[in-house]
Amino acid sequence: MSLPDAFHDIAKRVNNWGRWGTDDEIGTLNLITDEVVRQAAATVRTGRRVPLTLPLQQDGVQTGVIPGRVNPLHAMVQINQEIFGPGTVACSDDVVTMGLQAATHWDALSHVSHSGRLYNGRPAHTVTPHGGAGFGGIGTVRHLVSRGVLLDVARARGTDRLDGGYAVTPEDLDAAEEMAGTRVRAGDIVLVRTGQIQACLAGDRHGYAYPSPGLSIRTPEWFHARDVAAVANDTLTFEVFPPEVANLWLPVHALHLVEMGMPQGQNWNLEELSTACGETGRYAFLLTATPEPFTGATGSPVAPVAVL
Repeated sequence: MSLPDAFHDIAKRVNNWGRWGTDDEIGTLNLITDEVVRQAAATVRTGRRVPLTLPLQQDGVQTGVIPGRVNPLHAMVQINQEIFGPGTVACSDDVVTMGLQAATHWDALSHVSHSGRLYNGRPAHTVTPHGGAGFGGIGTVRHLVSRGVLLDVARARGTDRLDGGYAVTPEDLDAAEEMAGTRVRAGDIVLVRTGQIQACLAGDRHGYAYPSPGLSIRTPEWFHARDVAAVANDTLTFEVFPPEVANLWLPVHALHLVEMGMPQGQNWNLEELSTACGETGRYAFLLTATPEPFTGATGSPVAPVAVL
């Protein structure tokens, strides 16, 4: 089944192919200039640090619906081992097996393709079984620090958690932006709070996954118009699930990653940040969120921190 005309119409309006050159692999992250970072640093007033990540644990958010995306399995390979002989310093060491997008993570631009193409028109077959992503892998993102802006859609709508299946609209983003008192600008990383992570934190993995609020197919144009560098939210699927258009699966993924070249993140815990922003009346902050540099990977875990 081919993608509908309505999808392709939006794709044409938000397309960034060639904007930063035909060889570009980081897309909208080019919008994070030195001046953007300098201005982001100027938002820090108290130095309060708010972690935005879920713990990496075997009882994580993955339910097994997505094949191969396993929760972290931690194992010890050394326990107080005197590797240089008796009486020497002893070491403990461990390993982890996990899906790189199992918990709080960034999607790389190579994570999704449509119509046989990745971002910047590169063929989807550049993702291979052994090499992984030959173009647009997460390892091309060497640093990710910018001004973060929390758009607390749930709070702006007068609730602590949006209903499952609620599609966040551009009008919702406008209302959250107005409540924040901060205009989203070029190079910002936008964090969209729905409150859905509360189900995960309460131990309801299946309720967290489905049905879920998330971004509407109408929102990519909102982010494109403001030249947003990256977007993350507090849900498993990022976009509304089940989809708002019957049988149109992951259209927001395709518009963001393929057409715009804009990274997106899922499973971010925005609850403490929502409280902190509400207490201070400030919704803009310095955000550090550099992914782990896995060569050829289509995504990566991240431990983001907001500094107020």
